[in-house]
Amino acid sequence: MYKYLVLVLLFLNTNVLFADVSSANEEKIHKELRNILNGLEDAVNHEKYSELSKYFHKDMTITMSNQEVLSSPEDINKFFNFWFGEGGYLKHVKMQLTADSLTKLYADNTIGVVHGKGIEDTYLSDDRFFPMQTRWSATLIKDADEKWKILSLHIGVDFLNNPVVDMLENSAKIVGLIGGVIGLILGLLYGFLFWRKKTATN
Repeated sequence: MYKYLVLVLLFLNTNVLFADVSSANEEKIHKELRNILNGLEDAVNHEKYSELSKYFHKDMTITMSNQEVLSSPEDINKFFNFWFGEGGYLKHVKMQLTADSLTKLYADNTIGVVHGKGIEDTYLSDDRFFPMQTRWSATLIKDADEKWKILSLHIGVDFLNNPVVDMLENSAKIVGLIGGVIGLILGLLYGFLFWRKKTATN
């Protein structure tokens, strides 16, 4: 009986030990993943675009908010050089990425899936400002060097509710108002000319 109790206690203590080790290992993983998120923010916010590629897997796929797909470090550099380089349409963007919850881990803690929201304060080259809100999702994988890398990243915006749509709607209203004023002026001018012609005939 004594030996049985010893075995039971040993078994329970072993399970507790494994649980503690597993919990500590997962906490370490989540810390590494948070560092990746912070690294992406820092690289973009401080215009260190050349550093972005180190966070991505060699077989990466990135779908940007304009739905352009990037699949290599060269694509990342071309994208940011085009939009933020000399003569680019954008001057600066400051982003803040927030995960909705902890990354869900799969395949013996070698694959992670996470999603969240982003705030991207975007400044155009003509100094116009757009506070853009995005949603994002990412799949991460532990690489051969035991470091976590982003395998796929998708960034999206609400195409029915964003500052660009608001700008276009306001522009349409302004154009409509200008058109209405011009139409009114032309109508009054036509009426005035018609009245003069009629008066001259009489």
